[in-house]
Amino acid sequence: MSGGRARIAVVGAGAWGTAIACHLASRAHAKPDVVLVARSADRAGEIARDRRNDRYLPGVSLPGALAVDHRPEAVAGADVVIAATPVGALDGLAAALDAAGVRAPLVWLSKGFVAAPGEPAGVSLAHRRIALRWRAPVGVVSGPSFAGEVSRGLPTALVAAATDRDVSERVAALLRGDTLRVYGSDDLVGVEVGGAVKNVLAIAAGLSDGLAYGDNARAALITRGLAEMSRLAVAEGGRRETLMGLAGLGDLVLTCTGDASRNRRVGLGLAQGRPLDAILASLGHVAEGVHAARAACALARLHRIEMPIAEAVARVLDEGLPVREAVEGLLKREPRQERDE
Repeated sequence: MSGGRARIAVVGAGAWGTAIACHLASRAHAKPDVVLVARSADRAGEIARDRRNDRYLPGVSLPGALAVDHRPEAVAGADVVIAATPVGALDGLAAALDAAGVRAPLVWLSKGFVAAPGEPAGVSLAHRRIALRWRAPVGVVSGPSFAGEVSRGLPTALVAAATDRDVSERVAALLRGDTLRVYGSDDLVGVEVGGAVKNVLAIAAGLSDGLAYGDNARAALITRGLAEMSRLAVAEGGRRETLMGLAGLGDLVLTCTGDASRNRRVGLGLAQGRPLDAILASLGHVAEGVHAARAACALARLHRIEMPIAEAVARVLDEGLPVREAVEGLLKREPRQERDE
């Protein structure tokens, strides 16, 4: 990073990108120069004129120090680029930024798996794909966080991980401040697996809650879901203890219990008998768990590990398995010693 004030470009003017950009531009000390980059001139002009983004983050005023733009050159001079797009758009975004001459570290806020043609499972963790073409370190910021609460300055804790440990610490330091606490991590695999799989488990929690199975069932699902998440992280080369932290257990609890969780709302809608397409259309945001369920199962088969909750969710989404049959099938699984499951 260059000397003086850091220059940060947040690419993606959805709820999360707007919330992080507002936080960075409002820091009480060591304020960086921050630009929020929207996908079109019309969208950028609307946000800049109104100083609000009511489409994705209603009721939140943008700080006066926050610039809004849409041009590639607004990103080209950044010291750090924060991508706040759906995970499926990361590959294309990285290609576009590289073509525009962006050479800064690239970190993203999205959680999920990306398509990986030619790979054994056909899917991959995002950093393994993006790092192949990006000319600087890449990484992710993850953890239990709803954009609305971050934008209102409510206490939140996150974790930043990158292919370069110094970058993860510098990104954590840039984001850390006021009511946002950010920790650095050198386990990029564990952080990304936690962020991806928790969305799948949140759909399962919504299914259970939608059937009115109660708090006990939800607690059991979260606990057994954590075991599945950890199993996949270790198989992919991550560390089990990472999944006991913010990017694993912390995000899992929030997403499985919070009313603002889009993926939990998908499960609730399915349990009510609503068609998946109608549920997704009503959300107005991407629910990453829908695509992550299939990807997690593909990786589980590759590594020959069991992920019964993820498999049940994938069958509901892709095969039309009745919700009650899926949840009851999980309850009927033959139990073993807990440490062996």
